[in-house]
Amino acid sequence: MREVDFAIVGGGPAGLAAAATLASARVHLPFMENAKILVVDEGNSDLKRAVLKNFPAAEVGIEGPKLLEEMKRRVKDLGVELLNDKVVRIEGTDGNFVLTTGGGEKIRAKKLILATGFHKFEIEGLPVEVIPHQKAPRPGKVQLKVDEKQKAAPGVYAAGLVAGAQTMVATAMGSGTEAALNLLSELAGKPLVVHDVLRGR
Repeated sequence: MREVDFAIVGGGPAGLAAAATLASARVHLPFMENAKILVVDEGNSDLKRAVLKNFPAAEVGIEGPKLLEEMKRRVKDLGVELLNDKVVRIEGTDGNFVLTTGGGEKIRAKKLILATGFHKFEIEGLPVEVIPHQKAPRPGKVQLKVDEKQKAAPGVYAAGLVAGAQTMVATAMGSGTEAALNLLSELAGKPLVVHDVLRGR
């Protein structure tokens, strides 16, 4: 069985931003130094259908698939592992979750971040509540019921559209970053922000 510290389900903007935030914390937080981070993604991100003209962190008009591949490359450079598969079931409790993929793989993780989008939520086994999406411009979209820290259950955080974020890349990424920071803050027992700064500044 593969064992990781953090499993992120969904490799769109929210999931990848969460992964990058956790990975960058390795050099700042002693308890993160050897953390293993895994993103499990089935390849259905809505970003694949987008052309971005309002996202100032990339060239104007960049196509979503190109941006997504660049983001994946960058998180891999940070030491994040990516698995192309679908999570179908999650069992266990905070600190000891077991994920089962459609490909039959078992993954043990201590903490979870769910970034599965807002089209549906079909992962079995988790004690989470699925509700209508509160900010979606189209009916029939869903999210998880979360608290003010984006927590859907003990040890389980939600990020991006499934956490109730609006359907914008920048918003989804911010939600993923915030979910990761909330998780890190829980582990540290105090509010945390992870900053990398230029030397001498």
